[in-house]
Amino acid sequence: MTNDAPDWFTAALADPGEPGEVVVSGARIGYLTWGERDAPTLVLVHGGAAHAGWWAPLAPLLARDHRVVALDLSGHGGSDHRDDYSVETWAEEVMAVAGVAGGVGRPTVVGHSMGGFVTIVVAATRGAELHGAVVLDSPVLRPDPETEEASRTGRNLFRAPKTYPDLETAVDHFHLVPPQPRRHPWLIDHIARASLREVATDEGSTGWTWKFDPLLFVTRSGPRLPSEYGPQLAQAACRLAVVTGERSAIVDDDVIDHMRELVAGSPAAAAGVPFVRVPDAHHHLLLDEPLATVTALRAILATWSPVGT
Repeated sequence: MTNDAPDWFTAALADPGEPGEVVVSGARIGYLTWGERDAPTLVLVHGGAAHAGWWAPLAPLLARDHRVVALDLSGHGGSDHRDDYSVETWAEEVMAVAGVAGGVGRPTVVGHSMGGFVTIVVAATRGAELHGAVVLDSPVLRPDPETEEASRTGRNLFRAPKTYPDLETAVDHFHLVPPQPRRHPWLIDHIARASLREVATDEGSTGWTWKFDPLLFVTRSGPRLPSEYGPQLAQAACRLAVVTGERSAIVDDDVIDHMRELVAGSPAAAAGVPFVRVPDAHHHLLLDEPLATVTALRAILATWSPVGT
């Protein structure tokens, strides 16, 4: 870690969370928890090829008022791999972890990128069991061949992860998809190191490679195209909020307009669905504007649980 890391980040890493695990549909699912058991439950869901550790710097800040749970979806982080992956199974994992590790009341689920799509599925299929759902920079697109092909091309980047001779070389090759400025090297370095595992090589030595299962992006029911979540977004049956990065490369005005159209007829619309843009943030808003992201989440959560209720 570089020496210019701010005090809030250093303090957050001093509270790494308590690890736990639960078996869901035959796979061991790992998670981290922060906060007290008698606080409302907040479940954090990472994006594709990421892991619970992406949330670790933010979780202690959110745990001041919540019991925070961040899980490794199957095929990610330290959780088991599966022969086949589906968003519905990941949604089952989210609810199982919330039930085992959460605090009081119905959980609020927050998901970033692919985790936002998982959150949409949870809101559509298990909405009555949620306090609310927050989707972070997950583009539900209008169906069109160009954007669907771009999505397929992005998946290909994860299909053949390399093995590097040492940890430092591997960290140097960490990159974000889609690419964006690396504003906080201390944060990127932490995430990169937490994303790697040591493995044996064919030559009999050891090397370092990424934790995620490359089969995530090739199994028959793995992540869908972004346009395929429209019907489920329109069925969201709990309080809902959408938070995006103002400079996101994948969520633009047209995407936001389309998502507004979808939620307008959803059960969630009755309570109002805020769309919040984090100023100057890109797609990975957890990494380039972490404190602004925490502020946006705190504001939404406070609105949903006002004083006196």
